[in-house]
Amino acid sequence: MKKIMVANRGEIALRIMKTCKKMGIQTVAVFSEADAHAPHVQFADQAVLLGPAPSNQSYLKGDLIVQKALELGVDGIHPGYGFLSENAEFARAVTQAGIVFIGPSPQAMEIMGSKLGAKAAVKNFQVPLVPGTAEAISDIEEAKSIAHSIGFPVLIKASAGGGGKGMRIVEEASEFEDALSRARSEAINAFGDGSVFIEKYLGTAKHIEIQVLGDQKGNVLYLFERECSVQRRHQKVVEEAPSAVLSTDIRKKMGEAAVQVAKACSYTGAGTVEFIYNNGDFYFLEMNTRLQVEHPVTEMITGLDLVEWQIRIARGEALSMNQDDLRINGHAIEVRVYAEDPLNQFLPDVGKLRRYREPQGNGIRVDSGVYENMEIPIHYDPMLSKLIVHGSNRQEAIEKTLKAIEEYEIEGACTTLDFCRFVLKHPNFIDATFTTRFVEEHFKPDMLRESVPSNIEALAAAVAAELMHRQAHLNGAQLQENTLSSWQLRQGF
Repeated sequence: MKKIMVANRGEIALRIMKTCKKMGIQTVAVFSEADAHAPHVQFADQAVLLGPAPSNQSYLKGDLIVQKALELGVDGIHPGYGFLSENAEFARAVTQAGIVFIGPSPQAMEIMGSKLGAKAAVKNFQVPLVPGTAEAISDIEEAKSIAHSIGFPVLIKASAGGGGKGMRIVEEASEFEDALSRARSEAINAFGDGSVFIEKYLGTAKHIEIQVLGDQKGNVLYLFERECSVQRRHQKVVEEAPSAVLSTDIRKKMGEAAVQVAKACSYTGAGTVEFIYNNGDFYFLEMNTRLQVEHPVTEMITGLDLVEWQIRIARGEALSMNQDDLRINGHAIEVRVYAEDPLNQFLPDVGKLRRYREPQGNGIRVDSGVYENMEIPIHYDPMLSKLIVHGSNRQEAIEKTLKAIEEYEIEGACTTLDFCRFVLKHPNFIDATFTTRFVEEHFKPDMLRESVPSNIEALAAAVAAELMHRQAHLNGAQLQENTLSSWQLRQGF
């Protein structure tokens, strides 16, 4: 494999290309008009324009991507995550064109792409499932009856869903019918499929996922777990590896269950099996048939490059290690830096990045796809970068992450950094008792307003002016009106 096209954008495209360069593989970037000057375009050996900024006119045009790949003599296509990464038809079109799709087979995607299909596939493999329906629900009265039998609260979920879309928590029976209607409508708009099912809602649970790798020889390994319980709108913001609450025995059982899930669909490449964990019990949720946003924390604790292994497996190589060879080394934390306003329900806050500086240091990694003075596009996910920190233990990792957050310099957009700082300092995070309801139970915007004065720049200027006055009096100088400017007298800056 000598040339790989990365069918994605932003930080994940750049991250994949860096591994390709390390492996001596040429890269081809794809881009929209909005991303003409993006870092991933500048880094690639070649780049091809797909179309206007909207993703349905650029990054989602699978036929065009395949056509451009053929024209440029590409050997493989890596889809990253999001966009076409879990689109079985795209994967099939790539392979039919004689190009290697760097990911699982279309058949594995189809099995695990439906949450109900995934449940059906694993039920004979001794994998525990959350109590709920095994099929999509269409009749409202039947759905009500099932919800009552499961017991409220329940969770309505889109079968084809992801990212929290088509999902509703229903606390009481009186709310059920309206929630079902809304979940269906949202699922149709997001996925073109209104199928929904019902599960028991485990409100005090943790979200723990297992990274797996499978080769084309039938070998599957688990690369331990990631704790991903801190979420807003059912989407993750802070992740860590390993989990602070799993015993060695539970870790082994969850890992082996994840391997069984992967074998149920003959999985190849890197994938993630998601579980709900509650007081020693765990239940299968779904499988993500792609690389995860939070994959770097697994790389930090295992020393493995997951993208490298995706490529090696795609070109037919067997896994060179067995389960007993794998060890957990220290602790890693990832915080996602979104251009969002935590004070305004985490709504996107795009604009021009007037200043952008990343933290640096031993054990600190930043995956990003932005640059200073860049206009943040409104058409895509608002994530600016990911901060990943490794420490010898969890406490050290938390302390290093907090220090790194302070070293970020971002102006021009609100970000989630203040929120992430709040999380890492919270007692429930420190003692690892937090659950997926952390935001609902512990976070209110006023908490950030109290910790960061809105007039911080004015206060800094006032302090500087006072220091200058004091210095001038100490020197016995007589200040003239035209010398009061902070730009002329820099003492105290």
